[in-house]
Amino acid sequence: MMIRFAVRVTSKNNSGLFGGHQSKSRALHSTSVLNKASLPEEYPDESSFMLILGKPGGGKGTISKKILKDFPTFKHFSTGDMLRQHVREKTDIGIEAKKHMDSGSLVPDEVIINLVLSEAEKESENGNSLLLDGFPRTMEQAKALGESVNVDHVVDLNVPNDTIVERIADRWIHPASGRVYNYSYNPPRIHGKDDETGEDLVQRDDDKPETVRKRLEAYESVTAPLVEYYKEQGVLQTFSGTESDVIYPEVNNWLQDRFK
Repeated sequence: MMIRFAVRVTSKNNSGLFGGHQSKSRALHSTSVLNKASLPEEYPDESSFMLILGKPGGGKGTISKKILKDFPTFKHFSTGDMLRQHVREKTDIGIEAKKHMDSGSLVPDEVIINLVLSEAEKESENGNSLLLDGFPRTMEQAKALGESVNVDHVVDLNVPNDTIVERIADRWIHPASGRVYNYSYNPPRIHGKDDETGEDLVQRDDDKPETVRKRLEAYESVTAPLVEYYKEQGVLQTFSGTESDVIYPEVNNWLQDRFK
């Protein structure tokens, strides 16, 4: 089944999509034009699609959590988290993705597209609005996504490269449990050891400084053009800074304005 959304925008003086009961904190929805005859009777008529763009390690996950708290109609979907889950479970997708993640290159489009669209279809059929984190990363992906959904809002995070390299290089993990430590703000009690088991911490290959810089270079050449692509569609706003707590209030204000 192909997911398709047609955006219906209202002004402040319009009664809007919710019969005049829309509040500032409620997310603006678009109207589904899926084959509704094939959907259950209780399927909601409206869903919305938001993207968050930014360099790897640039705080997309942190900002996403804050958005979900303030705009609870959205469900977060991180391609990075899902890919790492596949890597841990050693699925076919995970094995293929790990080769590229370890080398610092981007995971091939077809792998990500299949992963994202299957999840987007499932969530839209459940009536959820989606906040997509980590996809699209290429113009080809953006165009493929555009064939399936209309993107309503795009948050673009612009964080300096040096800040990202320093932040990620300080990140170490306990492989067995997945516990994550960061020597900048969440260090282990004993250097190099997991707090609960005392076992050694390791640094993922894709967290090493040289790999991070390769990923940032790949982002600049492949993903950065998406900023102009979505800006031309009138759905994107860029937010610059080094700290999520400083950036997010600006993000919140922009979204509140769009959801009025």
